[in-house]
Amino acid sequence: MEQAMIIVNPTSGKEEGAGYVQLALDILEEQGYAVTVMVTQQEGDATLFSTTACKQGYGLVVSIGGDGTLHEVINGLSGEPDCPRLGVIPLGTVNDFARAIGLSLVPEEAIRTLASSGTRAVDVGRLNGRLFINVVAAGAIAESVSAVTSEDKSRLGSLAYFKEGLKELTGNTPNRLTITHDGQVWEGDSPLFIAALTNSVGGFERLAPGAAVDDGLIHCFVIKDLTILSTLSVSISLLLGNLKNHKDVEYFTARNVAVESTAMMRTNVDGEAGPALPVQLSVLPRHIRVIVPEE
Repeated sequence: MEQAMIIVNPTSGKEEGAGYVQLALDILEEQGYAVTVMVTQQEGDATLFSTTACKQGYGLVVSIGGDGTLHEVINGLSGEPDCPRLGVIPLGTVNDFARAIGLSLVPEEAIRTLASSGTRAVDVGRLNGRLFINVVAAGAIAESVSAVTSEDKSRLGSLAYFKEGLKELTGNTPNRLTITHDGQVWEGDSPLFIAALTNSVGGFERLAPGAAVDDGLIHCFVIKDLTILSTLSVSISLLLGNLKNHKDVEYFTARNVAVESTAMMRTNVDGEAGPALPVQLSVLPRHIRVIVPEE
């Protein structure tokens, strides 16, 4: 009998994560799986659990939580010789990866997708020695967003990120960045650099309309100016899916990217605080198979 592991973050989805376990358990047992349920209690647990699933030959790992939980699960799956398939039940504030693969954001509907026979091999990014599934951001705004508390996420949702970003925008100046990508170099002042594997970042599903989860590319945006006056026009371009053509935005795609700065700053990785600059990014094409809705 094939084995499946459910990894659940009980604090996700306004602390409703544990309530969806039984429904997922029923669906998987109907599919003939022997199911193990693992509940995270601290940072790093999801990575440890998914690594164990790999080493013990599990055929499926299901992540019940937000993008941060999924980030940890991905880091446990990769690098093992027999990587299980991945199921995603989105319960986070934004759920960018679920949006990108066309998964329902209604937990009950996403759980029913676990019975699907459809899978899609998706790209994974590498940031120094760690993996990411959706986005890496650097700059003063990215640092402030990392400071958003779990309480604010639960209470305000996506508005919590907007609130922190706006405070940074109105009170600070950009930092000097040097970005090397596939042999080319961009250098200048920027309050925000974004490296995305998918079209959805921060809940904006049209950040990079041409991006696909399996195109083997990192889609990069360097925001060159975000004064109060320019913010409105940048926002309109973002909503229209035309951000890459904005005059205050440098856009490029790459397979390898290096980011450094004269200032000390940390990155934001899949919505959580990441390592300080400098960092090296690369893409691992079609690295993990994810269960997706049947067409």
